[in-house]
Order: sequence, then structure tokens, then C-alpha cells
Amino acid sequence: MTDRADTQEDVVLKACGIRKVFRSGADELEVLKGVSLEVRRGEMIAITGASGVGKSTLLHILGTLDRPTEGELEINAEDVLALDGDSLARFRNRNIGFVFQFHNLLPEFTALENVMLPGMIGSRPMDGVRDKAMELLTMVGLEERFEHRPGELSGGECQRVAVVRALAMNPLVVFADEPSGNLDAAASNALHEMIVELSRAEKQTFMVMTHDQNLARSLDRTGHIEAGLLHLS
Repeated sequence: MTDRADTQEDVVLKACGIRKVFRSGADELEVLKGVSLEVRRGEMIAITGASGVGKSTLLHILGTLDRPTEGELEINAEDVLALDGDSLARFRNRNIGFVFQFHNLLPEFTALENVMLPGMIGSRPMDGVRDKAMELLTMVGLEERFEHRPGELSGGECQRVAVVRALAMNPLVVFADEPSGNLDAAASNALHEMIVELSRAEKQTFMVMTHDQNLARSLDRTGHIEAGLLHLS
């Protein structure tokens, strides 16, 4: 478990009063009603809740893919809501990783090339990017799959590639949205174990939106979204 005596310097993400209102004509739907939280380095946090309560909306805002209607958001003490589009895109590439329910791998790229992609976009030296991708794929047992394309991999293997792709830039935090939602029970369990092992080995911060109570119980802290509010233990 994460040491709760961590100092303020260990906080990698701080959100305060996050509200999100969707408008359609004269109608308004307030999905998030003032969410506040702090996430510390190396923590694994699960956020649960019924479908449609705002888990994905919260992930998109915390991951800087969307903007809140109101609220404050700092990542590594950077006011990310003050960044312009280009600056925010660079910040996101360097500091944030994503894993979604569907792996979103590029079908024409090999497993190795898919993991290298964030480093290529970030203009990192190619030798280092390739070495890091090979190291990560080997860590999750895919050393024999470097040159396989997604169509030649199982669903569980594709999700493993997606997870290590999210780690390719040594991000401050990885956001995962129902990462095992498209897998059978055995593949789901294997993926959950891999995420926990990677987090422990790499001291990697994970924030996981999930319906899976077994996964939620295996992480450091669990939050629940209900009626637009986050209750975090």
C-alpha cells in the first residue's frame, strides 16, 4: 500500500472543484458537481461507478483531453488548464499515458512500432525509444511478438501492448478506462496482475476507471462516483 505519510512534493495530480456541464440548447446536464482529489506518486487508484455517472468524463478532464466547466487542475504542480493547445499537447505526450477499453493500436504497425510511437511523436532519439519499447514488451512477456501486428495478436496481448505503450514516455500518471472491459475473465485477471506488477516495479502512478470490483480491491485506494460527486477512500 502507498505510504499515506507522503509529503506534498509527492503529489503528482491535484484537482479542485471540477465541474462539467454539458449543454444542448436550453438544456443542461451537470455530470460532475465539484470533484476534488490528490494523487501521489506511485499510487494505484480505482474509480468505480455505474455506467453514465461520469467516470470517462473525469478521466478525460484529468488526462487533459477535455476541459472542465469549472475547477482547477495541476499535474506535477503545473497549471495545465492555463496551457494553450500546442503546449498542452506536448505536456500530455511527455507526462500522461492512456489505456482504453479497446487497445487502439495502429493495425499497420508492429507491436514494437506501436510502443515506439509516443517517443517518435515526442521526437526522442530513436535508439533510446526502440530500446525502451523492447524492454517494456519483454517485461510483459511479449519478447517473441515484437514484429507481430495487432491482427496477429490475441486480445489480451493487444491490451498488454497498449499498457506498455502508455508507459513508453515514463509518464507521471497513466489513466486507464475499463482496460479489461473487452477481455474474457482469464485475460482480464492476467492484465490486472500485470498492471499491479508494473506499477510496483516502475513506481508508476495508475488511475483506473473500472466496473471490476476485483481489480478495484487490488489497488491502493478506491473511489466511487455517484450523483456527480467522487467519494474517495
